[in-house]
Amino acid sequence: MNWLNLSPTLLTILLLVASNVFMTFAWYGHLRNLASAPWLMAAIASWGIALFEYLLQVPANRMGYSQAHLSVGELKIIQEVITLSVFVPFSVWYMKEPLK
Repeated sequence: MNWLNLSPTLLTILLLVASNVFMTFAWYGHLRNLASAPWLMAAIASWGIALFEYLLQVPANRMGYSQAHLSVGELKIIQEVITLSVFVPFSVWYMKEPLK
């Protein structure tokens, strides 16, 4: 039985969205929060955040592949669409950068 009785495809997508939020913060959040910190501190903080991304992304891809029967290509395309869907609001609202 799936979490909250969601289809494996929908649960895969939700987990990939959540994992991408963590990864976006891991990759770019330090530019705002740790701008004056040494790069090594930013890297260690990013690794800590990225751990949570992997704890969501790995089960999402495994479920998508084995239970939702998505191909690796389909999983990658879904991930890229999610990446842009997460990154654009992140850059506008969190990083305060104009959309151009």
